[in-house]
Amino acid sequence: MRAWALAAVVVNAGITVTGAAVRLTGSGLGCPTWPRCTADSFVPVPHPDHSPLNTAIEFGNRMFSLLVLAVAIAVFLAAWRLKRRSLIPLALVQPLGVIFQALWGGVVVRTALNPVTVSVHFLVSIGMIAAAYMLFARSTEGDGPVVPVVHPWIVTLGRVLTGAMLVLLVAGVVTTGTGPHSGDERASRFDFDIEVVARIHADVVWVVVGLTFALLFALYLTKAPERARKAALILFAVEIGQGIIGYVQYFLAVPALLVGFHVLGAALVWIATLHVVHTLRERSEITEFANHKAVTRV
Repeated sequence: MRAWALAAVVVNAGITVTGAAVRLTGSGLGCPTWPRCTADSFVPVPHPDHSPLNTAIEFGNRMFSLLVLAVAIAVFLAAWRLKRRSLIPLALVQPLGVIFQALWGGVVVRTALNPVTVSVHFLVSIGMIAAAYMLFARSTEGDGPVVPVVHPWIVTLGRVLTGAMLVLLVAGVVTTGTGPHSGDERASRFDFDIEVVARIHADVVWVVVGLTFALLFALYLTKAPERARKAALILFAVEIGQGIIGYVQYFLAVPALLVGFHVLGAALVWIATLHVVHTLRERSEITEFANHKAVTRV
């Protein structure tokens, strides 16, 4: 269960990067119809609107979604075999999420890459990463009540940080939807001033970094468990790296390659945030699964 949940985290993060590659290479309408690639074919065939490379990139992203679906099904089957009712809803998020993303992909194509629909694509992947990480973390825990391992105020700070990170991700997709790299010349953009949106995004970044530093300082000051301190330190380091990429891409007029790394960084920052919050608490070792095994042995 833990291995498949980790695989789900990886592939859901991966498809955010391949999706960004589609947009950054101008391949968003490389397959101009849905569910077919072209009006007459499910696989790429030459058509006048895009080069074969653009078509191959968009079709490759669609094929990658099949890998995400395969992992999602494996995750659900693994949870079902464990017979832990607490894990099955989290596992069910994966196949249902993939189905939603596939159907939503049709909306994205039919709206000619409207930035709202493209943003929803990314944010749903963020939600699926969260569900997959929770499943990964919960698979070795019990089903008892959550017990904080740090001061309650630190737990609250962790929740505030998570909320701020979500705001940052939304600000990021709005900034992306306002700037260049729309995925196709015909695609629309948010009608915002890119300078204003970029500054708001940067301001939220500094809020998140400040909250992370406060959390890290509080964990060391209160001599919190080592795994919590390490997790917060990793998050802080990833945020600094992500911030450097963000500022460099801004001053270099957002080159496509750096934007791709920035999308990957967004997924990594989100995963690191989830990990930090998880280390601030624990659950009892007594589980429904353990009880089932004990009864079986008797």
